[in-house]
Amino acid sequence: MAGTKKAASPREARKQPPKPRISVVSITSGKGGVGKTNITANLAYLLAGLKKKTLIMDADCGLANIDLILGLTPQYNLANVLKGEKTLKETIIEGPGGIRILPATSGIQEMANLSTEQKLILQDELGNLQPRPDFMLIDTSAGISENVTYFNLLARRIIVVVTPEPTSMTDAYALIKVLYQRHTKKRFTLLVNQAKDPEESKVVFQRLAQATNHFLNLAIEHLGHVAYDENLIKAVKRQRLLAEIFPDSPAVKCLRAVAEKIIQAELGDDYGEDSDIMTFFN
Repeated sequence: MAGTKKAASPREARKQPPKPRISVVSITSGKGGVGKTNITANLAYLLAGLKKKTLIMDADCGLANIDLILGLTPQYNLANVLKGEKTLKETIIEGPGGIRILPATSGIQEMANLSTEQKLILQDELGNLQPRPDFMLIDTSAGISENVTYFNLLARRIIVVVTPEPTSMTDAYALIKVLYQRHTKKRFTLLVNQAKDPEESKVVFQRLAQATNHFLNLAIEHLGHVAYDENLIKAVKRQRLLAEIFPDSPAVKCLRAVAEKIIQAELGDDYGEDSDIMTFFN
């Protein structure tokens, strides 16, 4: 009959072009107070400046901080999504430089350990996210809780933030050990924050690399360092990003190099090994 369209066959339906891949990076730490959230926010801003659409997920579900350091007051947050009250699209807000932020909630104890149902809701929402970012940075809470483990498992690339303090290095090793031995994660990159210079950063990396190699038979990568920067305190007090108001400061120069390394690493990554958890992003 004229004008009647032939229905697409199952084979033709399967030939639909794949959705653009999201590069998911978790930024995590074994110890609190190492500057992880500031690194996440400034790194997202710099990635956006390099023409990469970037989304931050604040995954510190009990003590959210991303919106605070940016001076934002979100109407909704991740808790509303996980309760089925709002979609991701309704919850995500825009921050400086065009970055997008999925805020978490603060002070709600039950959010500190997500249920299986909540995790499924989140994964379904993320799988249908539009528009899709080039990068999603997950700012986890510190430690080795179930939530920290879960959000690190969602990531293809795990950046462990550490400072030269011995307790920070010990806790970073503990986090890597848990993710490797209990959850078979094999790829970790170390970012040394508040380093005096590149040499101090190398010393910290070598100590941790020797420990993971000797006790876990695991090689880790060195992503670089972020210099100690007095301007950071000024930026935090003003609830503005360091990269936004002090673009030429020492820490920003370091973070810009880190952003460029991440982009280059993603361009050369075939996503073959260790990517099964990411299937809902495809």
